[in-house]
Amino acid sequence: MGNAQDASGPLISGISAHFRGVAREIFQHALTESSIRKAFDRHVSLDRGILRVGEDLFDLGSFSRIFVVAMGKAAHTMVEALMTHLGAGVTGIVACSTDPVTQVFGFRYYRGGHPMPNSDSVRAAEAILKSLSTHASRSLVIFLVSGGASAIVEKPVDDSITLEDLIATYKVLVHSGAPIREINAVRKHLSATKGGRLALMASPAQQVSILVSDVPDGTVDSLASGPTMPDTTTVEECYDIVKKHKILKQFPASVRDLFERVELEETPKHGDGSFDRSRFWTILSNEIARKHAVAKAAMNGFAIEVDNTCDDWDYAEAADHLLKKLRTLRKGVSRVCLISGGEVTVKVTGEAGVGGRNQQFALYCATKIADEDITVLSAGTDGIDGNSPAAGAIVDGTTLARASAVGLDAQTALQTFNAYPLFDALGDAIVTGPTGNNIRDLRILLAY
Repeated sequence: MGNAQDASGPLISGISAHFRGVAREIFQHALTESSIRKAFDRHVSLDRGILRVGEDLFDLGSFSRIFVVAMGKAAHTMVEALMTHLGAGVTGIVACSTDPVTQVFGFRYYRGGHPMPNSDSVRAAEAILKSLSTHASRSLVIFLVSGGASAIVEKPVDDSITLEDLIATYKVLVHSGAPIREINAVRKHLSATKGGRLALMASPAQQVSILVSDVPDGTVDSLASGPTMPDTTTVEECYDIVKKHKILKQFPASVRDLFERVELEETPKHGDGSFDRSRFWTILSNEIARKHAVAKAAMNGFAIEVDNTCDDWDYAEAADHLLKKLRTLRKGVSRVCLISGGEVTVKVTGEAGVGGRNQQFALYCATKIADEDITVLSAGTDGIDGNSPAAGAIVDGTTLARASAVGLDAQTALQTFNAYPLFDALGDAIVTGPTGNNIRDLRILLAY
């Protein structure tokens, strides 16, 4: 089929709707097959009192106490999955961003804020720090860590920094356009819970961290700002990051003063004794979601390519790169699917509307593919995109024409970071609700 000439024609509209449906099916399949429960069933088991986590074995009979700390968007889902293996008699703390329908018996729950911390974030951090300080060498502490915990569990490292100051600092960092690793490097050094400081507090207990990763491959210590892992970032990097993005003057006075006085405290590193009895296992990541997306696309008859090189790129730069590659691939085959994992960045200027990075990416793509036989889906596996109720959105060569037909202007929505109302009106928002999971975003590009 050649380029569409009449986006309102019934044949073109029908074909476009079909491939929008195919893209949704690919995303939903990846989401379903990358569930927390399936990941735990693969990597965690209990047999005759021996707990297996990854390749590690723990004789539960040798411990006087077992305590679980779950934090992040997937915290409740991870606790539920763990408890199907452990059974009764285990206690702990769960800090997540939503209120679950039911709570696991024996666990205290906190609803921390996301993307900005709230008062419950601080209460959760204080409760976790207090509980960890009571453990001795015969305790087993199981950390369940997922994305979002940077905000969901938080306590400033310096008492002069208020919650309001912390929120203001987060906003500056998130809107700076800095990649997540740089944002988390600064967060680690401003926090009493990040950059290995929970491991420091739990020592000398035996520790095992079970991780559901929402960070780039190979940077797992950036997950949730690395609360239980040796930190690979330094205070010197923090000073450089703030200087590079020119954001020092935007920080509240209490945080700005720490930087100006060069008084940030260093985090624990590899070789610190706090990690002598610590183990770490990543049981789920974006790689798994990509794998299942590939499988579903193959079942639909697409030639498939995976490209993650634009991870943490600016959304427009990433879109241009992927669309160029898709068009090149399309020259050699009749139907091609390009899958890209990870996250893009959006530097917000001025007052933002309702949307998120996935919808911003998708809408930008829409302005570049008008009347082409291309479909683009971009969505988050956590079900939440920015400040909208959507996980992301889907566009194709008919999007601009359909938006115009109902009086909506894509360029205006793009410039004002207000993509959600447009996608909601077109029925092209991807709405899953919070998934209880968080393994970064998926971008699915189809050419046919």
